[in-house]
Amino acid sequence: MQRISNFLIITVLTALVGCGKTTERQPLELHYSQPAERWVEALPIGCSRMGAMVFGGTTREEIQLNDETFWGGSPNRNDNPAALGALGKVRQLLFEGKTVEAQSLIDRTFYSERHGMPFQTLGSLIITQPSHTNATNYRRSLDLDRAVASTTYNAGGIGFRREAWASFDDKIIVLRLEADREASIDFDVQFSSPLDVEISANGEANELRMSGVSQSHEGVEGKVRMTTIAHVSTDGGEVSADSSSLQIRSANAATIYISSGTNFVNYNDLSADENVVAERHLASALTKDYAAALRANIDRYRSQFARVEFSLGQSQRDTLDTDRRVALFADGNDMPLCALLFQYGRYLLISSSQPEGQPANLQGVWNQHLTAPWDGKYTININTEMNYWPAEVTNLGETAEPLFQMISELAQTGRQTARDMYGCRGWVAHHNTDIWRITGPVDNAFYGTWPMGGAWLTTHLWEHFQYTADTAFLRKSYPIMRGATEFFVDFLVPHPVHNHLVTAPTLSPEHGPNGEEGHNSSSIVAGCTMDSQILADLFGQTIGAAEILGIDADYADTLRRVSSQLPPMKVGRHGQLQEWLDDLDDPNDKHRHISHLYGLYPSAQISPFGTPELFAAARTTLNQRGDEATGWSIGWKINLWARLLDGNHALKIIANMLRLLPGDDLIRQNPDGRTYPNLFDAHPPFQIDGNFGYTAGVAEMLMQSHDGALHLLPALPDAWADGKIVGLVARGGFRTDIEWRNGRLTKATIASPLGGKLRLRSQWPLTAKNLKQRAIIDSDTLGIARVFEYEIDTQRGDVIEIEANDK
Repeated sequence: MQRISNFLIITVLTALVGCGKTTERQPLELHYSQPAERWVEALPIGCSRMGAMVFGGTTREEIQLNDETFWGGSPNRNDNPAALGALGKVRQLLFEGKTVEAQSLIDRTFYSERHGMPFQTLGSLIITQPSHTNATNYRRSLDLDRAVASTTYNAGGIGFRREAWASFDDKIIVLRLEADREASIDFDVQFSSPLDVEISANGEANELRMSGVSQSHEGVEGKVRMTTIAHVSTDGGEVSADSSSLQIRSANAATIYISSGTNFVNYNDLSADENVVAERHLASALTKDYAAALRANIDRYRSQFARVEFSLGQSQRDTLDTDRRVALFADGNDMPLCALLFQYGRYLLISSSQPEGQPANLQGVWNQHLTAPWDGKYTININTEMNYWPAEVTNLGETAEPLFQMISELAQTGRQTARDMYGCRGWVAHHNTDIWRITGPVDNAFYGTWPMGGAWLTTHLWEHFQYTADTAFLRKSYPIMRGATEFFVDFLVPHPVHNHLVTAPTLSPEHGPNGEEGHNSSSIVAGCTMDSQILADLFGQTIGAAEILGIDADYADTLRRVSSQLPPMKVGRHGQLQEWLDDLDDPNDKHRHISHLYGLYPSAQISPFGTPELFAAARTTLNQRGDEATGWSIGWKINLWARLLDGNHALKIIANMLRLLPGDDLIRQNPDGRTYPNLFDAHPPFQIDGNFGYTAGVAEMLMQSHDGALHLLPALPDAWADGKIVGLVARGGFRTDIEWRNGRLTKATIASPLGGKLRLRSQWPLTAKNLKQRAIIDSDTLGIARVFEYEIDTQRGDVIEIEANDK
């Protein structure tokens, strides 16, 4: 009877946890009343190293598997040294206005036959239970509080429960099968893969083993070897095997441990033993009691996830299937769904990016294909950066460590690209990379001739310092920052008309003055607004780092001189922020990239308080581009409207994201669908950056700290009348809790772990001990609320209790 008791205890405890939540907070759970039929209905679990999609079937369960290091191809480069000889001619053509000819020459001389390797699936673990037909009381769910995916149902008068989770300690996938009647667990288990794999079963060891090699791609031999092991531990019953599957009969319960290993060590080393790696992680897991291991995993996960709580009250629809809630969101009666999606983004970041792992790629760590959409690579003209926008502000700073490691590696591989293709010092990366850290341009001249990807990534190093004041991190990062600037000190050239230093050749990402790629269309230009904005940040941040570290004073002067010669931002004839040096913008252009608004977000170069004219021009541009877009672009627009201090418009963009796309096969019937049933973001197809952009955008609506002050509720929508958020982090390390009622701030609590001066902004008057008012800022001409500004000196460890006045 022990097994029956455990099953009932788990069920009762789950119910009690739900009952124990406050009445103001909705359950943090995705749930459904039927198994997944499509991949975008399955539920994701992950521990960075491994990811899995849980379908929740009854007669057939599928656990689709990924290993973050299993990519096509092998170590390679994609530089084309012919670029160096053509560079002078390309610039001449650009300055003569012959952009189509310049683009054609770039296509012939800058590009290789290699455009990056694909992130690949391992395959799936398949569980079959033929007798579990006509299941009743079915429910599957993903508990974001516990990082556990569960499936429960009745079949043949017996209650069955499965739970799946990813172990952050052992870096494996764990699947538990239980029943409320002894000796009722009967199933077969096997592997399936689209790869050419070898599969074997060992009944004595209770193990399945699958091994294979990644695919070759674009002439690069696939050399990533993988081994995936499934070990079945049972309570009672018998285990037998045939050549490729295990059969479990009459068990009280069973636990399946799924471990993977590859020979990947780093981007230029494939010397590991994949069998040893897989066996090591599995052996560690098998030494642990299941219940104790699950408790420890929940605790470890919650040590990150539980830092932030967010409530918009309770929803009357939280009993509905999650996809149904998305389908109904347009009526405006389910604002708590916004809080759920916010926390889902944090869950996905924790699950796909952990220290010592790989960064979250275009699909996080979840991909069912051998060639993922866009290869699942790291698109570094916004998508990879967007993946990490929520990291610092939503108190998940350590999830960005894999990104920092990738930047360090690109700074190594990018030196050869800088030298061989451009004759420059330092390092460079273009608009795309992969696990092999390629830094040459990919795709074609129209989309890939953008030498700014490494520069944009490098700004994340300074951002981390802004939140942590970690001078050891800054000292380690400084050579990377300096190397990124050295390239542009050499690469920039004088523009013969505008008399500024410009990047040439370049483009405004994936966009040309005449629109999308087409007949006689060119995107190639000499200088554009986004390039100048990124370089202003990169140079300024490197100068700041040198000053803080007390080094490189002469080089900092060089950067000041070069930075002073960059083109300024301009307002064009339509009242817009110009995307290019010349006034070429089309007010009817609805392109998904809004690259020249980098200066508004994620940068801090445009604000209503410091640059009101540019602020108004940025708003004009965003209105001209419209509110519709692909998924990731919608995520960006949420952040941009938050920076424009317009919460209602930001919520309008959120509503555009929360439109259901049941599957990619139903795009024609749902052309505006941007959210899949499992809440993955739909580009379409799936790209995870939209999820992360959304979470960052909600944080910006509730707190901003980029503009020299911590701004409380800067873009609160009317529909979010009552709410609370706990644990957001502002620059300076200030940890911030905020409560509001009836659309007004009521109180905030700000902890100061680092000390220092705290400047506060609010549209409501504030009171707190030792709080001094600095100014009242009226910006009526911009159509934004009056802002009260305050200052307070804090010491390390201080906690400031703030109340808002009704006046």
